[in-house]
Amino acid sequence: MSLASATQLTPAPTAAVQSTGSRTLPAPPPPPGAALPTKDSLTVLSTPTTFVTSALLLAPNQYTGAPGANPNQNTLVLYDTSGQWGWLGEAYGVMAGNLVTHGSKYTLHPAVNYVAGELGSYTGLIYIGSTYGEPLPTALLDDVLATTKPVLWMNDNIWQLSARASNFAGQYGFTPMFFDFSNALTVTYKGIALQRNALTVPTGLLQTAINDPTKAQVLATATNDVGGTINWATRGANLTYIGEIPFSYTGPNDRYLAAVDLISKVSNPTMLSRKRALVRIEDVGPDADPAELRAVADYLYSVHAPFSVTVIPYYVDPNGYYNNGIPVFQHLYQSPNVVKALKYMQSRGGTLLMHGYTHQYSNIANPYSAVSGDDFEFFRAHINSSNYVVFDTPVAEDSMSWALGRITSGQQDFAKAGLSAPTIFVPPHYAASAIDYQVFQSAFTARYDRGLYASGWCPNGACGTGTPDYTRIYGEFYPYLVRDIYNSVVVPEQLGNVELVEFNNNPPRFPADILFSAKCNTVIQDSVQSFFFHPYLNISYLKQIVAGLQAMGYTFVPANTVKQG
Repeated sequence: MSLASATQLTPAPTAAVQSTGSRTLPAPPPPPGAALPTKDSLTVLSTPTTFVTSALLLAPNQYTGAPGANPNQNTLVLYDTSGQWGWLGEAYGVMAGNLVTHGSKYTLHPAVNYVAGELGSYTGLIYIGSTYGEPLPTALLDDVLATTKPVLWMNDNIWQLSARASNFAGQYGFTPMFFDFSNALTVTYKGIALQRNALTVPTGLLQTAINDPTKAQVLATATNDVGGTINWATRGANLTYIGEIPFSYTGPNDRYLAAVDLISKVSNPTMLSRKRALVRIEDVGPDADPAELRAVADYLYSVHAPFSVTVIPYYVDPNGYYNNGIPVFQHLYQSPNVVKALKYMQSRGGTLLMHGYTHQYSNIANPYSAVSGDDFEFFRAHINSSNYVVFDTPVAEDSMSWALGRITSGQQDFAKAGLSAPTIFVPPHYAASAIDYQVFQSAFTARYDRGLYASGWCPNGACGTGTPDYTRIYGEFYPYLVRDIYNSVVVPEQLGNVELVEFNNNPPRFPADILFSAKCNTVIQDSVQSFFFHPYLNISYLKQIVAGLQAMGYTFVPANTVKQG
């Protein structure tokens, strides 16, 4: 696993509405102009598009919170579906829902299916307005205006709410004004400057005006390249408003982190404030150097830093890529010195994780060398002419029995080596199909990764009832424990790893870069600072990161501790 596989691999789209095969979602189409629609031009729904009872609508769309979530909290997540880019709404809704689970259980469905009084069953509401002019039900607008429960509204159609109100400015203390298209590339939240990708600029940032400072306040501001500031997030009474979609073109230091924190304030207003950290030692296979493993374990033990170790139980170099054309096949139990080193790591506070079975696919480059540790195992990928890694499709053999077979083989290798089978799984290069993720969920108590999702898997918010469209995949990283749409408890990893050279258009990443990302993550209440490290690198890099996080007040804990909530 490298940073290149943990983050966006293909180039970002050149237009805001272009579909993308990378792990990063595009933004919605630009609005038709800067001015907001007038009250007379609005289209709203007096009843849901498809009228069903609340009980029938919500049953397949309800999701359980992660361990540690507040059992008394229940969040409603609504999203848009109309128009050519309506598919983005489901994806944005999934991303919001995954994050909500850290604080509460939730229900996910299209906004047009909202029924009168529905909000009464929930403790808070999140609406992602990704379609300009989505015909929102008047029942939704009326219930939002009537509630005192926390509401988080993102991007479009806030003008429908303000037009429906008898006195929006009087009630909330602010007014939605117009779309700002200035080159605003920095969002400052809690005093921390976060990045905003230039590709988001064409979609605009809806500006608000504060009418009554006693009722409303600006939570975050965006700064443009001429020194002007735009209100990025505004709160008035119980309503928090973000002037864009913060799930598009995200990155490790992105304004997405501010949205994550604002979501947690809806899902669980009594969220704990903890400062925990995780370190994961990566890609340890039968070919590993036992001395390097022991050195890492000794250092981490000396600084009271429990750690995890991702173990590849079967090393495969089918074409002899690193062995002068002579194939190599080596099981963990055939490397007794590595096994002894792993047991030593366990004695020094290490937790073993399973990192695929072979961390490669067949005897073909996927996309690099066909060698364990280099390639994808559960997904096909290639390198395009612009030197980007492009995600293609699940492997040809993909099925529950195929995926389970690889998991079972890996578990048997652990047993033959005299090691207990891990209970946490790390998918190679953080990529697998929806089928595979369900297998991982059934075989392990948690994953430890960043999720990969596909549009179409959650029609009407009912995840697992649709067909995933792997031409529209997207990833999401988490700064704390969640339970994602595959019902998997997901231990977070969001800081990446040390990379000394540029490759596949990903820049080098040094300890200072990782610590900079960690500083950005401090805006999140109850964040877990999590990174991974390859033991063949100079251990001084590991020492810099661990010492830096500890100096920031973060305490390293075992992955199993985070897994419990």
